[in-house]
Amino acid sequence: MTELSPRFARIKFRAWHRGTREADYMIGCYFDRFHADWTEAETTLFEELIEEEDVEIMAWALGTEQVPEKYRGPMMARMQVIDYVTIPR
Repeated sequence: MTELSPRFARIKFRAWHRGTREADYMIGCYFDRFHADWTEAETTLFEELIEEEDVEIMAWALGTEQVPEKYRGPMMARMQVIDYVTIPR
């Protein structure tokens, strides 16, 4: 396993410490699965996204609320697939 840069370590911590287990899994697993391939712009967008409320992020990912223009695009479309969540037993 490659050590994360300080920036990605901060993002990972924030992605995995949301306040609810459901949000931790959705946002944390998304980070774990995809961050290695992100461009600078995608990384910045994810940093901005994780400052939003959990209920909003989850609603956008689940399609129960309209995604704000700022977050529309390939990153959110991929988040909406939700096949990246792995729940440990």
